[in-house]
Amino acid sequence: MRATEDVLRVWSRFNDFPMETLTKAWYSTIDSARKQRTVDLMKEHREKYGTSGNCFDLAIWLIDEFKREKLDSYAVLTPDSHVAVVVRNGEGNKYLCELGDQWIEPILMDKEHEDYSEEYLKGFFPGADIKLNVHPNKLMVAYRRLNGKESRQEFRLNPVRGQELMEAGQKTQRIFYSPLVEKRIFQGNQVLHWEFDNYSSMISSNEGLKVENPLSSIEEWADRIQKASGIDKEIVKIALEVYSGESSKET
Repeated sequence: MRATEDVLRVWSRFNDFPMETLTKAWYSTIDSARKQRTVDLMKEHREKYGTSGNCFDLAIWLIDEFKREKLDSYAVLTPDSHVAVVVRNGEGNKYLCELGDQWIEPILMDKEHEDYSEEYLKGFFPGADIKLNVHPNKLMVAYRRLNGKESRQEFRLNPVRGQELMEAGQKTQRIFYSPLVEKRIFQGNQVLHWEFDNYSSMISSNEGLKVENPLSSIEEWADRIQKASGIDKEIVKIALEVYSGESSKET
């Protein structure tokens, strides 16, 4: 079920990229239209500030990288507007690439392939086993945590490309629910998953879930997020202040 080298070579370029909703909050202070950023602009921001973006930013950037390697790829959406990428390798086999949820690596999703399995598998998602169930028009992904907790996710398999993808991404750039950062940490023989979600942070590993000590100020949180994600501390602080302002408008 693991991807071939041509796919992994591109995927590995994003090993140090967090998935985060901080950049769009910071960028909203620069661009009041809150537009979906182009790949060139995302690259500029990452070089200057260590940012990456939300699931749409990452999908758009990953598709661009696959295109440069002459591998056909496109986006697929969930009913609640989460996005992942499907790529065809040099042999025409399809793989699901889930940077938005910080998967460890892509996974085969061709039912006809001899290596395809619908059993629970390790090594694709930090701290959980995953199982695919491919249907003609949708993909079901099941997650099973160490504590036995299970969850499911549905992707609609109709390809989303080009301007349609940019427009779908732009909608998410204008929504500020709560700040979120997820980051893979490659450590020895396992991959940890660090997560900051609305002023709580935790690490998932093969040993289970560890909740980190709470903090009391934006300054402290910005420092922790910077150390875990690599994003410039001032950018993090501005983003958290934007979220704090958006939250106060709702109360």
